[in-house]
Amino acid sequence: MRLRLNRVATRLGSWAFVRAQRWCLRRSAEQAARAGERVGRLAFRLSRKHRERALSNLALAFPELSEEDRRALALRVFEHFGRNATDFLRSELRSDEEVLRTTTTAGREHLEEAFGLGRGVLVITGHLGNWERGAQWFSASGFPMSVVARDANDSELNDLVLRMRRHAGVEVIPRGNAARPVLAKLKANGVVAILPDQNSNEAFVPFFGHPAGTALGPAVLHLRTGAPLLPLACISAGVGRLHIEILPYRVYDRASGVKPERIMEDLHRDLESLIRRWPEQYLWLHDRWKSARRKGWIA
Repeated sequence: MRLRLNRVATRLGSWAFVRAQRWCLRRSAEQAARAGERVGRLAFRLSRKHRERALSNLALAFPELSEEDRRALALRVFEHFGRNATDFLRSELRSDEEVLRTTTTAGREHLEEAFGLGRGVLVITGHLGNWERGAQWFSASGFPMSVVARDANDSELNDLVLRMRRHAGVEVIPRGNAARPVLAKLKANGVVAILPDQNSNEAFVPFFGHPAGTALGPAVLHLRTGAPLLPLACISAGVGRLHIEILPYRVYDRASGVKPERIMEDLHRDLESLIRRWPEQYLWLHDRWKSARRKGWIA
């Protein structure tokens, strides 16, 4: 019975996605963004689970903020991701020329230096800002981009999302079988983006002062290939505008015996520094400290 209900819910989700996309494609960027904000505010009111998760995460990350300030910040988070959703639904209208014209960068020299090493680049970012639009900027700028991502549960919805990402010049590598294609892309001096800020129980590193479960994949790939690790964030800078903040790349000497856990700790420190600058654009709705809480390390 539960499986049947899940299938029905998945099909309804796909139907709603298609209808929302058609609606957004017939609206201007400003109209779609305003609608996204309204949907975000509605989700904040109606989705108790995600609202409380966001507030709980913000209490862990920013204990110095008052409860009122954290609630206001959480509302801005919901509004941001509402705008993000409508921007993504309009992505088939977005040309490379538009993305290049509406994007500013800081630290592009770090990207060019990393790419110039000829070993490929492992872009390390998080669920911060507008990473979908940022991926199109990379491909439009001459840096062939592949993204490691989880497939959607529904095959029809997955095909729609893949089509939209292909339009943006982005190749998606399914997370479950990513190792071999990622190695091939790096060998060809391609750029592979990984978002390692999702809960895992593989290892634990500090994140906002608390142990957070993380996968070790980016560190393992780096030690195997020597591809530089490039932390960055793709930040929404207004309707139809993007700012990409690129930090200095990291390269570790495998002969030094550095552990993958140490590398992931450094990368999480970089991500945290970016999130602290734009906390209203981070996915606090995700249960980032789930594994640590199950181990009793976080109340």
